[in-house]
Order: sequence, then structure tokens, then C-alpha cells
Amino acid sequence: MNSVIGEGSIFEGKFYIRGSLEIDGKFEGEVKTEDQLIVGETGRVKTDIFAKTVIVGGTVIGNIRADEDVTLLSTGRVLGNIHAPRVIVEDGVVVQGEISINAGHQKKIKNVVEESFEAGPKIDDILHEKKKVEIEVREKTGDAGT
Repeated sequence: MNSVIGEGSIFEGKFYIRGSLEIDGKFEGEVKTEDQLIVGETGRVKTDIFAKTVIVGGTVIGNIRADEDVTLLSTGRVLGNIHAPRVIVEDGVVVQGEISINAGHQKKIKNVVEESFEAGPKIDDILHEKKKVEIEVREKTGDAGT
């Protein structure tokens, strides 16, 4: 842990850090880290968070964007959107906002889901196959006129 905003401390402003940061006090402003950001159980944060990984055990008002993953502990409270390749949620978490999990895909999530849906069998293909089987059955049974 490179930096800590301790319990009972209040920090307002911009905080850019190369290492990891743990917030156990109150923070309001802007925070970015290339590493891990932890909001401890006593942490109260009002900011958009940009980090490699994020762990929330306290309260966050703002959006969270992580390059790798977000872990929401049972004591976590979030009012904002979460965007990450992976999100882990423990029982007891309270969240209001959109959660976007992209599983590392570079495409828009909407496109990934729509492509997955379209990759399945098509109704026309199934109906055509059913009709083909019915014709083969009629030909084998000599009931070609029906």
C-alpha cells in the first residue's frame, strides 16, 4: 500500500497516484491510480474512481471504472455506475446504478451480446430442416401426395 487516507481524516482535491491507495477516511474530489484503490469499511468517497482494481468496503458516491476488476464487499455501498471486465459482489452489498461487465472485450457490450444472440440457430433454418425431414419421411413411406 503506497498511500492511505486514514480513518478520521478528510481529504478534498485531486489525487493522482502511481501505486495503490487505501481510503479509510473521507475523500471528495478526483482520484486516479494505475494500481489498486481500496475504500475501507470506514471510507467515505465522493468521486469518480479510475483504477486498475477497486475494492469497496465503505461508501462510494460516483462512478467506478476499473481496468481489471471491482470487488464489492458485504459492507459496500455504491451510488453510481460500475464498469469493469469483472465484478465480484458479496451478499449484503447495496448498489444503485448500472453495472457493465465487459469480460475484457474491446467491443461495445451491446455488440457482443447481439452477436452472441445472432450466432444461434435461426427459426427459418429450423423450419426448413423440419420441412426437409417431413418430405423425406413421406418419400420413404410412399405418402408423397400429402
